Amino acid sequence: MEKDITKNYVRYLKLQRNMSGNTLDAYQHDLQKLLDYLEREQKDVREVTLEDLEHFSAGLHDIGIHARSQCRILSGVRSFFHFLQLDGYRDDDPTELLESPQIGEHLPEVLSTAEVDQLEASIDLSKWEGHRNRAIIEVLFSCGLRVSELVNLKLSNLYLDEAFIRVLGKGSKERLVPISQKAIRELAFWFDDRQHMTIKPGEEDYVFLNRRGAHLTRTMILIMIKRQAEAAGIHKTISPHTLRHSFATALLEGGADLRVIQALL
Repeated sequence: MEKDITKNYVRYLKLQRNMSGNTLDAYQHDLQKLLDYLEREQKDVREVTLEDLEHFSAGLHDIGIHARSQCRILSGVRSFFHFLQLDGYRDDDPTELLESPQIGEHLPEVLSTAEVDQLEASIDLSKWEGHRNRAIIEVLFSCGLRVSELVNLKLSNLYLDEAFIRVLGKGSKERLVPISQKAIRELAFWFDDRQHMTIKPGEEDYVFLNRRGAHLTRTMILIMIKRQAEAAGIHKTISPHTLRHSFATALLEGGADLRVIQALL
């Protein structure tokens, strides 16, 4: 039934709203985010409540989706429920009281996948820390880690043959996170360099080290990423969470389920 409703909605957008192909694709893409969420929650679009939609909206905010993108997605959601009421699928429109985020609300900027590649490409691999910094950026982006989680990442928590890592997050909560093959390759290059270092006693299990053989701090990571962004010609305000939010945005835009992204984060 839901497929028929969606098909009729697309027809409505084409004929009644006279939408161009690109705009139509964008509306469908954004609507699918909601439909995937509702399917996981086992909710029928004809029975969705304002509270359900507020939870969906809060989920977008929680994973760091930019306010403008949230507004765009919710605009499509409103259009869909307006159609459902118009076409008799529902007696009410649950989006009437659904609030959008303030555009001025501060959320960290995100980097596109191309900008992350640009960031990594700008690193000077002739310097001793070159491969380390590429590995840091790739692990942050491909695993969606907090900076604090990255600096405390241990060799004993890497399961690279199985392509996942164990992360100790806020409140000492552990979670298992998939790691990309690209990140695994970058780590391998860094480990080749790392084995030639003199490591301070007690620091042997930390993945990322400074030139003195001690584990890195959050500030060191932030400074490195800011400097690298400047070197790459990226003029955005980089925050400690930039790559984490970029990870979430890339997954959502790629069609990943909102709940799955929240679990990974």
